Amino acid sequence: MSWFPTRERTAALWARYRPGHLLHQIMPHGLFGRVLIIIVAPMFLLQGVATYVFFEQQLDTTTRRMARDIAADAAFLVALEDSHSGTDRIRLRALAERQLRFKLTFEPNEQITSNGYLKPHSTIDKALDDTIGQQIGEDRKFQTRRIGSHYFDIAVEVHDGVLHMRVPRERVTVRAPNLFVVWMLLSSLLLIAVAVLFMRNQVRPIEQLARAADAFGKGRDVPDFKPYGAAEVRRAAQAFITMRLRIERYLTQRTEMLAGVSHDLKTPLTRMRLQLAMLPQSPDIEALNQDAVEMERMVTEYLDFARGEGGEKSEPTDLGQLLSEAAAAAGRTRAGGKERMRLNLPAGVVVAVKPYALKRCAANLIDNALKHAAHVEVTLALGTRFAEVHVDDDGPGIAEDKREDAFRPFHRLDEGRNLQAGGVGLGLSIARDFARAHGGDLLLSASPLGGLRATIRLPI
Repeated sequence: MSWFPTRERTAALWARYRPGHLLHQIMPHGLFGRVLIIIVAPMFLLQGVATYVFFEQQLDTTTRRMARDIAADAAFLVALEDSHSGTDRIRLRALAERQLRFKLTFEPNEQITSNGYLKPHSTIDKALDDTIGQQIGEDRKFQTRRIGSHYFDIAVEVHDGVLHMRVPRERVTVRAPNLFVVWMLLSSLLLIAVAVLFMRNQVRPIEQLARAADAFGKGRDVPDFKPYGAAEVRRAAQAFITMRLRIERYLTQRTEMLAGVSHDLKTPLTRMRLQLAMLPQSPDIEALNQDAVEMERMVTEYLDFARGEGGEKSEPTDLGQLLSEAAAAAGRTRAGGKERMRLNLPAGVVVAVKPYALKRCAANLIDNALKHAAHVEVTLALGTRFAEVHVDDDGPGIAEDKREDAFRPFHRLDEGRNLQAGGVGLGLSIARDFARAHGGDLLLSASPLGGLRATIRLPI
């Protein structure tokens, strides 16, 4: 095996680890999160730059200026110690302590052992050491150290000992520079809170529009939906309402026309069948009578379709109970149907559906399975996003390349298993329309029992 990257391997790695792909994985998928990042990221970047400039430039400059004054005082005190002696020296030291607000301590005959400065630990320490070294001279030994969090101790070697100066922290640097960072963080949190509230109010109308569109796609009512929010969002919401009204008007007109035509056709069909029944029986009369029966069956299916789609509203329904009733209705139409069925229908699965339409859809599928198989199993499975109704049988099944053709209206399969047999070719078409009207679908696949599986998928 070659370890050198091939062109395909390089392309696959680039597709997986390219910056745009990684950024897409890291970025939030919702609009609220992305807009919040667009607002917050520049804010934190600005705060970071301001903090860096403050601590690395302004704070350092201010500290060095204040340390220069302390260093000048230290140089003056060293000069006094070297030029006076006796009581004058003690008197001048006390006077300097009162005027400069230093606590001065003299240790006679002591020496500073370490040559040079103590290791600086911060910007303040480094600025103080550098400034004192410049003021009193590099040949004179001195040390600086912190005493707690409020004082600095500056020790300078003089001709006969060591002079200690305890200097308050506020004389060396600005007081509590960390408060600057705290105020910046608090102001950032306040601005973020305002941004979250503002963006939440701006994104909520978009989320409501998405929920309304999803509910309408599942055949559910959205009576309380009203446009609000930004002008662009209101225009999109108003366009959705207009589209919904047009679709509902179209469905109503189509359903009314279909119901009217079907109803008007039943009267002449009934009259034709009565006239055919009164005529002497012959092969021609029998053929005409069979045509009239098929036409009447077609009109009945049209009426059922119009009745199921046109007037029924979605309502919360226990799918287990509904499917039990559909299985019972289908079992009564087939010899031994109840004994040949096995039901696995858990209770408590409640979904908003059109009960009559779904019941008729399930009954048709179960009836078709009983027609072509010895055993049928009806299963209700609940997933995270969908509830699925599986109708399995051990019949001859349908070839994979022929399954989609079974849904075509008025289409009959040229094989032993024909789901539309005994009907007019609308059963599966209407069943799929019912499933899709709920925002789901009707699928055909191979069954674990060896025959065909029909799956009604309904969104929860």
